[in-house]
Amino acid sequence: MRTAGALGALLLTLPIDAAVVGVALLRRRPAAAAPSGRTVLVTGGKMTKALSLARAFHLAGHRVVLAESAKYRYTGHRFSRAVDSFHCIPEPTEPGYARALLELVEHERVDVFVPVASPAASIHDAAAMTLLDEQCEVIHGNAEVVGMLDDKSAFSAAATGLGLSVPHWARITDAEQIASFDFRAGREYILKRIAYNPVGRMDLTRLSAQTPEKNLAFARTLSISDSDPWILQEFISGQEYCTHGTVRSGALQVYGCCESSAFQVNYAMVDKPDILAWVQTFVGALGVTGQLSFDFIEAADGQVYAIECNPRTHSAITMFYNHPGLAGAYLETADDVLVPKPEAKPTYWIYHELWGLVTRSSRRDRLRVITGGTDAIYAQWDPLPYLLVHHLQVPSLLLKNLRSGREWTRIDFNIGKLVETGGD
Repeated sequence: MRTAGALGALLLTLPIDAAVVGVALLRRRPAAAAPSGRTVLVTGGKMTKALSLARAFHLAGHRVVLAESAKYRYTGHRFSRAVDSFHCIPEPTEPGYARALLELVEHERVDVFVPVASPAASIHDAAAMTLLDEQCEVIHGNAEVVGMLDDKSAFSAAATGLGLSVPHWARITDAEQIASFDFRAGREYILKRIAYNPVGRMDLTRLSAQTPEKNLAFARTLSISDSDPWILQEFISGQEYCTHGTVRSGALQVYGCCESSAFQVNYAMVDKPDILAWVQTFVGALGVTGQLSFDFIEAADGQVYAIECNPRTHSAITMFYNHPGLAGAYLETADDVLVPKPEAKPTYWIYHELWGLVTRSSRRDRLRVITGGTDAIYAQWDPLPYLLVHHLQVPSLLLKNLRSGREWTRIDFNIGKLVETGGD
C-alpha cells in the first residue's frame, strides 16, 4: 500500500512537473564552451552528484560519458543535455565490472575516469585502476588507500597517527568484547558497522559503563564477527558537519563543508577553518588523488573530531552548480582551493522538502529552505533530468519493488534509489 501510495502521489504531481519542464524546454539553452577534445567518463549515473559533475564537465567543453548498472537504466540523468553517451555496465560487485569499464574506456576513447561511487563501488573502482591506469587518468585512490579510508577503525588509527582528533574508539569483532571494554567514565558510545549499512546506520543506541547488561544484550543482536567487524565509537554531542574534497597528489583542489545530519538532503556552505585545516593535513600526508568526503562533529568546547571518511563523491558537490571552475579543478592542479561561489544558493531536493511540509510541524523552516535555495536536480537549461528522475526513474524502481515485494524504508531522490536493508 505504501508503494502504491508513492506511485499515486508522483502521478498527481506529473502534470505540474511536465508543465514546468515544457516551458523550460522552449527557452534558449546557454552555449557550452568550445569542445576541448577530452572525454570524461562519470559513473554512478543514478545519483544527483553524477549529474552535477556531468553538467560541470559539459559546460567546460568536455564530452561526457555516463554509466550506471542495468538496475538503474531508467535514470533520468541519461537524458541530460550534458550527457553525450550513456552505457549500462555490470554491478561493481560482479566479476566482470573492471573488464567492462576497460572496454567502455576503449570504446569511447575516454581520457579521464571520475567514479561517482556508491558505498559498494568504491573499492571495486580502486581495484579497476590496475586495468585502467594505462588507458586513462583515474580520479580515485588505489585499493590499499581506499580500503583503509573505507574502514572506520583503520581510518581512525591513521588519523590518530597523524595527531588528528577522532573520537575514542575500538574495533569489535566479537560481541563479547563489549563486556570487557573499558568504557570511559561519563562517556557514551555507539556501535557502527564498518561495512555499509544504509538502514542500521541510523541506530544511535547509546552504551556506557552504567549499562553493562544492556551493552552486551544489544551487541549480541548485531552481526558482529571477524568477517563483519564493527567499531565502538565514543558518542560526542555537538553539531555535525560533512565535507567534500577533490584531491590531486595530496593537494586539496575542491572543498565544501556543510552542517550535516543522519539523513542529509540540504547543503549550504559554512566556513569552519579547523575542519579545513584537518582535511588539508590528512590528505596532504596521504598524498592521494581522488574524492574524499569526511564527517565531523564539533563538540561544545569547539573541538572538531573526524567521525569517518568516505572515499567517494559527496552530494555536497551540488553546491558548485554555478561554479565555472569545477571541471578544471578536477582535471588540473590549481594553486587555490575551489569553494562554492558566495552567491550560490543552498541546494535541496524539492520532493523531500514537500514531504517535510506535509509531515513536520516546522513548515516555516521548510518554506524558508524552498524559497531561499535551489533544487539540486532542476536546471532551466537542462530540465529533462528533473522530470524523468521523479516520473520515470523512481516510479520504475517502485514498480519493480511492487512486483518483488521487497521492503524499503524511504525514497532517496538525491541518490536516486529506494533505501533497502542490504541495499547498495
